[in-house]
Amino acid sequence: MTLRIGRHEFHSRLFLGTGKYPSPEVMAACHAAAGTECVTVAVRRVDLNDRSKAGLLTWIDRTKIKLLPNTAGCYAAAEAVRTARLAREALDTDLVKLEVIGDEATLYPDLAGLVEATRELVKDGFTVLPYTSDDVVTALRLEDAGAAAVMPLGAPIGSGLGILNPLNIRIILSRVKVPVLVDAGVGTASDVAAAMELGAAGVLLNTAVAGARDPVSMATAMKLACEAGRLAFLAGRIPKREYATPSSPTEGKIGP
Repeated sequence: MTLRIGRHEFHSRLFLGTGKYPSPEVMAACHAAAGTECVTVAVRRVDLNDRSKAGLLTWIDRTKIKLLPNTAGCYAAAEAVRTARLAREALDTDLVKLEVIGDEATLYPDLAGLVEATRELVKDGFTVLPYTSDDVVTALRLEDAGAAAVMPLGAPIGSGLGILNPLNIRIILSRVKVPVLVDAGVGTASDVAAAMELGAAGVLLNTAVAGARDPVSMATAMKLACEAGRLAFLAGRIPKREYATPSSPTEGKIGP
């Protein structure tokens, strides 16, 4: 089923990044293996005007993949807003992954600044996907501010710890109406499956693929995990029980 975020539609629910890969060739191969239709670009860390073969953007097929510029490295709402506007002019997209960092050590978001920047960018016509904590109150405030999706962290950025607080993610999923994408902290394919089984609309990751021993194989694993987790969520798991129950029917037996 198609994932709709604002006016944008995606068939793949796996979003990837563009940083930390061994080479641009490996990055492009990972994007293809993952089947992703959307990748993030750190506006402040790449040269958006470099159209040479060495330029990052030349390795992304924009006929198949949408760019999701992000405001990584911004520590104030005004700074994030300026960066988003720069990205829109350079990349011709209204999409933005909004980051307003509040703590340099943990890279946790500044929640008040995030809501402020979301509200301003929505008024300016952006499709805003804010990176946020796994806090339902902030998620609701971001939705009220006009966010097209909310992106709670699974764990600190780049940590590979997986989904540390599945209950918090589940609560957010039960309260907000916009798509919820788990962002940050994924370490391996089972983490992606776990996020999707909770009911997440998608998962955004980067380091788990870019830093893997075999990035292309990991990208393939992430794709399969995303699809399997989504299918399992739609199928509906059996309830957990404290005691065993027979797997064979106990009624209508043949014989004595």
